[in-house]
Amino acid sequence: MALMITQECINCGVCELECPNGAIDLGDEIFQIDPELCTECVGHFAESQCQIVCPVECIPVDPAHDEIEEVLWARYQQLTNFARAVAA
Repeated sequence: MALMITQECINCGVCELECPNGAIDLGDEIFQIDPELCTECVGHFAESQCQIVCPVECIPVDPAHDEIEEVLWARYQQLTNFARAVAA
């Protein structure tokens, strides 16, 4: 499952800095998470870092992107392989 940021967001920006995939950026009004880049930190950390640092706890699982851990792991591998190919 990808995560999402709700309207309770106070735009503090700490989540954006913690995302290892660069999946979080400032939207029109609040920060948003790109579900194509979100792995819930699978492959990087044991827990989703944005959820840990969020001071208002406004980052739940996005019910529109119900994904099993294997899908998140595959996305992580795709993202990191792409990053290595670009760097080479």
